[in-house]
Amino acid sequence: MSKIPVFVSRPTQLNDSQKQLFEIVENELCRLGVEPVTLGVTDYGKYYPLKEVAILARRCSGGLILGFEQMYVDNGKLKRGIKLDDPKKSVIQDARFPTPWNHLEAGILFGLKLPLLIYKENGIRGGVFDEGVTDAFVHTFPDLHEVGDQGVEPNDSNCDLTPMRQIMLKWYAEVSTFHNQF
Repeated sequence: MSKIPVFVSRPTQLNDSQKQLFEIVENELCRLGVEPVTLGVTDYGKYYPLKEVAILARRCSGGLILGFEQMYVDNGKLKRGIKLDDPKKSVIQDARFPTPWNHLEAGILFGLKLPLLIYKENGIRGGVFDEGVTDAFVHTFPDLHEVGDQGVEPNDSNCDLTPMRQIMLKWYAEVSTFHNQF
C-alpha cells in the first residue's frame, strides 16, 4: 500500500527544541502511513517557490501547518503611525511569529479544500494561527520543555502524546477519505 502524500508547511531550519517536536510529528505521520511533502526539504523544483508549492499541494490529500517560531520581538510597536483609541494596544512584548510561508501555504491548501491540521508553538499568533480564520482548530504543540534561567531546558516529566495522536488520527481519517475520492 502506498503512502498518502500530505503537504507539510514548516520552516527549513529549526532549533534543537523545534527539531525534537518535529521528530514527534514525523514519527506520527510515519505511523499513519503518510508521506510528508515539503518544498526545500523533500521536494525541490525548477520554478519560483510559490508556483512549486501550488504544484506540490495539488498532488497531496491533506495539509499540515506547523507554526514554529522564526522571529521573536522582545519589545515593539504595532501599527506604527496609526492613532489607536488605546495606545497601550500598540505595544508588543514577547511576541513570537512563524515563517510567512505558513500563511501562504495554508492559503493554497485551504483553497484546494484539503483537510488541514494546524499546530503551533506556544505564543505563535497571527494569520492562519488566529482562531476562526479557517475551519481548522489551531492546536498547540505538547509542552516538551520548560523555560528556565538558561533558556529552554528539557522537561523531566514524560509528555503525554495521547491527545496529539488522537487529533492526528481524526485528521488522517479526513485525509484518507479525501485521498480515496480520487
